[in-house]
This record gives sequence, structure tokens and C-alpha cells, in this order.
Amino acid sequence: MQKQKFAIVMERCWENMSSNAKVVVGVVVEKDGKYLLVQEAKASCRGKWNLPAGHLDPGETIIDGAKREAKEETGSIVEPINVCQIGSRVSENDVFVTIIFTAKLLDENIAFDPKEILAVRWFSYEEILAMKSEIRNEGLILDAIGNSRNGLTAPIEIVNQY
Repeated sequence: MQKQKFAIVMERCWENMSSNAKVVVGVVVEKDGKYLLVQEAKASCRGKWNLPAGHLDPGETIIDGAKREAKEETGSIVEPINVCQIGSRVSENDVFVTIIFTAKLLDENIAFDPKEILAVRWFSYEEILAMKSEIRNEGLILDAIGNSRNGLTAPIEIVNQY
């Protein structure tokens, strides 16, 4: 049943795709009841907190992209273990497809490029709920973390490369 729901969501996302489509991948990393967030340095969202996430690079699988983004934005090495959020955002000129994984923390070595990231910090779920106005994409982040917390995930084995 879960696999069917995932397939339906993916089909709807791909139906909205165009040549201006962008794929965003990211991770929810939990340690001791806290979640790893990054504070954005980009002018368009400066100071907002986000999951470690970013655009998929050409020639990269979605799993490899999620690992790379986590490493680039936090310095940490992670291993995606489940899919916890798939979504799309459609504007007049663009389509964004977002795939968020729950990930296991393999090596925590907080380091980041200050031109890209202002800070990296662990937050409890309650702290994240209390700082909604400081979050870059409230719906995406709260849904992804909520899905992870509630076990509403799909096994990584459904992710394939074609």
C-alpha cells in the first residue's frame, strides 16, 4: 500500500515537470531527539533555518545528491535510510520536485562554508515548532520531520536509478 501511494505521488510530480524543472534533495537527521538544521546565508532567505538540502547536480543520483548536500552544508556524513517527504511546488516559470530522506548520522563533523551557511545547529521538535517564522519552508520542514517522527516513510529500496 505504501509503495502504491509513493508511486502515485511521484506520478503527479512528474506530470507537472517541464524543461524548467528542478530537483531538490535533502535529509532529516535526528540525534538524541534533536534535528539538524542549517541557517541559510543566501540573500533571498538569509537567516532562515532549513533542512540540509539543495539542488541535484547533473550526473548525480538522488541518494548521492542528498549525501553531498548534507556534507556540504553541515560537514557531516550521513546515509539515507528512508524516503520521508516528496513534494512539488509549481510556479508560473518553474517546477520544483523535492525528495527528503531520513538519514543516519555516520560522522558528525560540523563544518560549513560561511558564504552558504551561517550556522548549523541541533533543535528539538518543540523548538522547531516554536520558531515557525524563522523556518525557510515551514510546511516542507515540519511535514518531513513529522513524517520521520511518525514512521510515515517509504523504504529506501523503492528508490531506483534508471
